[in-house]
Amino acid sequence: MNFKYTISPVLAVLIWGANTVVNKLAANVIDPAAISFYRWLLAGVLLGLFFAKPVWRQRRQIWPFVPKLFVLGMLGMVLYQCLAYIAAQTTTATNMGIVVSLVPLLAVGLSVLLLGEAATVGGVVGGVLSLLGLIYLLSHGQPAALLSHGPVLGDCLMLVASLAYASYSVLLKRWAIPLVNWHSLVVQIWTVIPVLFVYYLSQSAPPLTMAGLPLVLYAGIPASVIAPFLWMLGISKLGPGRTTALMNLLPVFTVLIAVLFLGETLQTYHVIGGGVTLLGVVLAQYLKRPLGRRPVVV
Repeated sequence: MNFKYTISPVLAVLIWGANTVVNKLAANVIDPAAISFYRWLLAGVLLGLFFAKPVWRQRRQIWPFVPKLFVLGMLGMVLYQCLAYIAAQTTTATNMGIVVSLVPLLAVGLSVLLLGEAATVGGVVGGVLSLLGLIYLLSHGQPAALLSHGPVLGDCLMLVASLAYASYSVLLKRWAIPLVNWHSLVVQIWTVIPVLFVYYLSQSAPPLTMAGLPLVLYAGIPASVIAPFLWMLGISKLGPGRTTALMNLLPVFTVLIAVLFLGETLQTYHVIGGGVTLLGVVLAQYLKRPLGRRPVVV
């Protein structure tokens, strides 16, 4: 791997890690419906300045794919992000970062179900390890307590959010929509902005305040425009496989930023549970031998 090409995707992951902390900061400053709407409205306007004309020129080619792009937008921009903002009200940024690290593993499982891909040794072993690590994490190191008290609502919502984003990734691969990535992103955003607007109105959310403005600006520009640009640049230089592997840095960055800027305390159960969870994700990504294949005896 040429390390100079890893800079852009690593920066993208760092920006997304910081955005998880922004989610937590927003919990006490701005309503989840408000930041969800304003964030994607801002990103949609900015991207529209660059890509509205080429998208309009290709409208006939794009139109047949609008329903699928709408579904992708609902998964990646409505369900995932809205649930993450709500989850931040009752869980920590540290937990959010560790739970979202499950996205690649969940995508592996969904690929078996939706794409008909063969189950792998890494997928099964990694899935079991990640489940054990997640149980240890969410129970604060006391799995028996999880049975009696149940998990925190925010952790459950974050798990559902991660499943939504994993579904987004799998469907994006399955449908293989023949559009430029930026054009696809713009259409996804603008097809779901009306949904986010209705959600915003339904919650009777207060208008944007000066306290919430920096959070919306960060979520709408670095996290929604700059980071995707850096990520796509990484894919063009390193390929999708190597670039995706760098997403494993997300929980590391998130935890470090949460400890440094939110004053969250890194507990032993974070290290053990998060470490085992991440190990499972890595195994699922790298142990690709199909399950049940017997070694050839020579």
